[in-house]
Amino acid sequence: MKFEKETSAGYLVNHMARLFAKELQHRIAPLGIVVGQFPILLELWLKDGVTQKDLLGKIDVEQATLANTLNRMERDGLIKRTKNPADARAQLIWLTEKAAAPRDSAYEAAQNVNADALGVLSVAERAQFMDYMRRTIDGMRSGSTDAASSE
Repeated sequence: MKFEKETSAGYLVNHMARLFAKELQHRIAPLGIVVGQFPILLELWLKDGVTQKDLLGKIDVEQATLANTLNRMERDGLIKRTKNPADARAQLIWLTEKAAAPRDSAYEAAQNVNADALGVLSVAERAQFMDYMRRTIDGMRSGSTDAASSE
C-alpha cells in the first residue's frame, strides 16, 4: 500500500497545525505565553475556577500533558490552585493577574494569525473550511466513522 501524504487529511491537518502553532508562538512569546499554554488560557479566560477534569474535557490532550503544563504555569505565576470546597480531592484552577492581563493582546495575535493564514481563501471558502473542520472534530470526538450520514 502506498501512502500519499499530500492526500492524507491527517498529515495535512497536522502540518497546518504546526505552521499555525509556529506563527502563534512567534506572536505571543512577547506576552510571556507559550503555545502549549494557549488552549488552557483560552478556556480559563472564558471561565476560571475550574477543575483539571473540566479542562481535560474541553481541550483534548492527555491528562499527563495537561498536568505538566499546569505545573509549569503555576511555577511561572500564571495560575494558582485552591481546594475545591465541593470535592476535597480536586483543586480549582484560577488565573493570576499575570495570565489575565495579556488576554486581549493574545486574542488579537491569534486573530491575526488566522486572518493571515486564511487570507488565501474567499470569505465563503473560509466559512466552509471552518464548518468542515468543526464537523470533522465533532465526528472524531463522537467516534463517528460515517460523517456523510449527517448530510
